[in-house]
Amino acid sequence: MRFDILTLFPELFDSYLEQGLLKRAIQNQLVEIQRWNFRDWATDRHASVDDRPYGGGPGMLIGCDTVFQCVEHVQEVVPEPGKLIMLTPQGRTLTQGLAQELSKERQLTLLCGRYEGFDERIRIGLEPMEISAGDFITNGGEVPAMLIIETVIRLIPGVLGDESSAKYDSFSESGLLEYPQYTRPQNFRGMEVPEVLLSGNHQEIARWRHEQSLLRTRERRGDLLTESESNST
Repeated sequence: MRFDILTLFPELFDSYLEQGLLKRAIQNQLVEIQRWNFRDWATDRHASVDDRPYGGGPGMLIGCDTVFQCVEHVQEVVPEPGKLIMLTPQGRTLTQGLAQELSKERQLTLLCGRYEGFDERIRIGLEPMEISAGDFITNGGEVPAMLIIETVIRLIPGVLGDESSAKYDSFSESGLLEYPQYTRPQNFRGMEVPEVLLSGNHQEIARWRHEQSLLRTRERRGDLLTESESNST
């Protein structure tokens, strides 16, 4: 799967691309990531990409020309044009279900805004899918872009060492929060590992884990439960 990141600050991704699963996925050619700087399409000597908003108001807006040219260039050079995504607080909230949808794409182009955002004509003219990382504001679209990459690559076959890992993550197939997990030592400062996990009875362990997922979801995110799950014990 290929990700093309369009940003004013491509260097923000330097250390990110060198970490953990993502680095290994890139080395194994399961994931490809390219970065593009909007300023490379600027035409004035200051490499300007932003300007004051019409009608007044605080801050600066990223203008149309450089963004359109950058997007059009990327669409020409990618082997298989995929989905154009704009990171914006007004977009569809990123969820595990949305990550699963995106993981079916071959290529994602991620538009990272800055300052007061994008000129509205970028949204109108390019018709991107709009995605929000949540009900909060970040300084730019770069961290939300990393969140999309993080959630999506876990669903690409071969990226995780154990393919079942993603299956049991919170919000995945069951739609529940993940059950509690433990590792050695068996006793830490008086806190014991539940006996059922030491029993070797896989059927009982599976039942306990499902019950714990239900309990944790009911206590913390009751909105995720169906009516029958809410009433179950």
